[in-house]
Amino acid sequence: MLVIDDLKVSYGQAKALQGASLKVNAGEIVAVIGRNGAGKTTLLRAVSGLVRPSSGSIKFHGREIAGLDPDAVKRMGISHVPQGRMIFADQTVEDNLLLGAYIIFGKDKSRVMANLEREYARFPRLAERRKQLAGTLSGGEQQMLAISRGLMTDPPLIALDEPSLGLAPIIVEQILKNILDLKRQGTTVLLVEQMAQAALQVADHGYLLHTGQVKAYGTGEELLGSQEVMRRYLGEAV
Repeated sequence: MLVIDDLKVSYGQAKALQGASLKVNAGEIVAVIGRNGAGKTTLLRAVSGLVRPSSGSIKFHGREIAGLDPDAVKRMGISHVPQGRMIFADQTVEDNLLLGAYIIFGKDKSRVMANLEREYARFPRLAERRKQLAGTLSGGEQQMLAISRGLMTDPPLIALDEPSLGLAPIIVEQILKNILDLKRQGTTVLLVEQMAQAALQVADHGYLLHTGQVKAYGTGEELLGSQEVMRRYLGEAV
């Protein structure tokens, strides 16, 4: 579904990605792990059109999308849930969700309303707070809202950037369960996560990014069992 080849991205003189390559097959959860500054967020921003690569290729269903603007990428079927949620704090929960469906709202309002109810069923807490300003939600509720907003257009591929950031363990567990549910429902997931062990437990495959390069690749189970990955690159005890 998604093939990234020799991708390079720089911010001025700083090289964020230095020839990263990976692929995401349809129906998979693929985790990208690594320490802060490894290039994980830049990778997702390049895929969704928020940054322009200096070189390399990003193909979605065989079509080159590197350099397209975010709206074009969204309309092709890639939804990006950014780090830090980026909800519209001064809008209600429901308005945030409806804004997530902007590319289909004028074409198929009945589908939008059906998707709205589906997301309320996915996260009942959002249904309870549908008329509440999004900025007054807890961190976990805001993350639920950000994910549901990203799903309002039924994207074939959803890219999640650090969905566990700043959340209590019980909420992280719920978010990971919902990511597995997305896979079962046919959505492909590209998951960027600093909590490597949690991400690899739900991932079909994983890539380790280090200083903008892929240093390791394997199934989630293989990477979890690699002492070199856990100790050398992530600094975790094994």
